[in-house]
Amino acid sequence: MHRIQELAAGIIARVEEGRTLTEALGSIQRSETLTPGERGALQDIAYGSLRNLGQLRFILRALVPKPLPAVDVERLLLVALYQLIHTRAAPYAVVDQAVTLAQDLAAGRLKGLVNGVLRNFLRNKDQLLADAQADNEARYNHPRWWVQKVRAAYPTRWTDILEKSNRHPPMTLRINRRHGTAASYVEALQASGRGAKALGDYAVKLDAPCNVRDLPGFAEGRVSVQDFGAQQAALRLDIADGMRVLDACAAPGGKSGHLLELADIQLTALDIDATRLERVAENLARLQLTATLAAADAAKPDSWWDGVPFDRILADVPCSASGVVRRNPDIKWLRRPDDFAALGQQQAAMVDALWPLLAKGGKLLYATCSIMPEENQQQLDAFLQRHLDARLAGSEQLLPSADHDGFYYALLEKA
Repeated sequence: MHRIQELAAGIIARVEEGRTLTEALGSIQRSETLTPGERGALQDIAYGSLRNLGQLRFILRALVPKPLPAVDVERLLLVALYQLIHTRAAPYAVVDQAVTLAQDLAAGRLKGLVNGVLRNFLRNKDQLLADAQADNEARYNHPRWWVQKVRAAYPTRWTDILEKSNRHPPMTLRINRRHGTAASYVEALQASGRGAKALGDYAVKLDAPCNVRDLPGFAEGRVSVQDFGAQQAALRLDIADGMRVLDACAAPGGKSGHLLELADIQLTALDIDATRLERVAENLARLQLTATLAAADAAKPDSWWDGVPFDRILADVPCSASGVVRRNPDIKWLRRPDDFAALGQQQAAMVDALWPLLAKGGKLLYATCSIMPEENQQQLDAFLQRHLDARLAGSEQLLPSADHDGFYYALLEKA
């Protein structure tokens, strides 16, 4: 167990240095030889520790009021506290293994402190957990400024939004309508021993997550993993056969694949990151679909646009990702309050650059995976003031729910 504790603490360290949880976990899983059980345990502890970091930090400070000089010991204590609070691991084993690991940290000077802190927690567990409930950052496991921001934006729903943003996300599938329906795929899943329910005609939510290799027809392109909220993007763009369509921020390719499943279109899939664009190519190859791929900056069309207008544009702009923190719990701890001003400038610059590329009578879908108004409704209002030839055909803020993550969509039509 102490090896998993060490690796999990290392992941927290990398996230604190600015790397994403996906990058940090993937790097360790590639570099370490782990059994399937160890991989699962490491993923659970890494995600769980970051998902509950507000609570863990509060309790640690209650036990040790001042930060320790050895930050690696602090991270070890956070991991051990997560195990003691949120897993079924035997408390004596968690404490014993943490103390063993502490021998190799800070020259072993804090071994006794680790032992004392964890045993003190076990003696006072109920009171410490109750105290944490009285602190908003600890209770809702989001930074204090984030809690205040959501509360201001959604005064009657803020607690529900924060609580749902901290739950385990569902595993949702998009059924390739060229190969079947949600109903037929639920039957195939049931035949393979997996429970699921349909969310509409071409979406399915699994009762329990599984490896994609175990999904019937996954390798043949019959089904893809995609959140139900994310699936709304392609559906709202109102495409038809023969249209010239731009997916302006395409990676990793879920929305591109969905667009091509919906109609026979001429799709240009654009992304600024050439490495991430490779994921788009891989996903389209599995689906046996084709598109024109280009590694370029959507906000600088002079470097890549051929001058022929698009009938439809999907502008999935860079954002805070505040609507998908339950899948990426590191985001809420990596974001800073002043990030939103910079993101807002990027969003406005990108959609302004893309608007001239849209044919008259064409439609552009402004999309984010954010729940913050300054990235969504406020951006929409400002865009409509800047572009008098734009008409709003519809908009909706999706908030995190049992069936989907948080997204915002605004469909704009060019006069």
